[in-house]
Amino acid sequence: MPAIAPIRLGVNVDHVATVRNARGGRHPDPLKAAEIAIAAGADGITAHLREDRRHIVDDDIARLKDRITKPLNLEMAATPEMVSIACRLRPHAACIVPERRQERTTEGGLDAAGERETLRAAVGELAAAGIWVALFIAAEPAQIEAAAAIGAPVIEIHTGAWCDAVAAGNASAGAVEFERIARGAALAKGAGLEVHAGHGLDFVTGEMIARLDEIVELNIGHFLIGEAVFDGLGVVVRKMRAAMDRGRRKIGAKP
Repeated sequence: MPAIAPIRLGVNVDHVATVRNARGGRHPDPLKAAEIAIAAGADGITAHLREDRRHIVDDDIARLKDRITKPLNLEMAATPEMVSIACRLRPHAACIVPERRQERTTEGGLDAAGERETLRAAVGELAAAGIWVALFIAAEPAQIEAAAAIGAPVIEIHTGAWCDAVAAGNASAGAVEFERIARGAALAKGAGLEVHAGHGLDFVTGEMIARLDEIVELNIGHFLIGEAVFDGLGVVVRKMRAAMDRGRRKIGAKP
């Protein structure tokens, strides 16, 4: 039997910066949160530098890049400004996401099929700087095929619709969405892409999706930072790591 790929946990520290920015100053510090998460078992740190700098700011990215001991994944829009910042700071990875000023959070995947040339140019520049590039897309065949054609080595599947269905107790919709993710992950792996997933994941859905051996990384932020208010970030990251590991031991089982 072939070995099962381990599954990595990337912890997104954006909303530590959201709390800091609500009052100003430097507390709480996303860098300290990143260090706690790594000590508790995170395999990497994700931070989204938005055009409007609503949470993470440029100095956060520079300090994270310089001081954390695990890979930094920069979430970013495919704009000249963000590509320039990424190429200058050279994080380990960059995940290109759609971005709209009016949204509260990233509300959907990229339209990779409709924005091939813009994305191809951004992916090419980032790759030339030695950055491992992912595209954040829905688990749809047209989007996955476009990502492969663009030349991105990685996709991150948007799991929001599935997580919403699970949270609402809608079993039928949850089953449909999970099957969509499973098919998309298999298609992407077959096309030679590395497959990540994220958006809306919690302990339950994190454990469930870890059963898909095609997915090798989960990026989780809002839920972990929210739970950390009650239990502490180190405790919460260890609980998520344990949930993912339980799921990995059940490869192939239905949710």
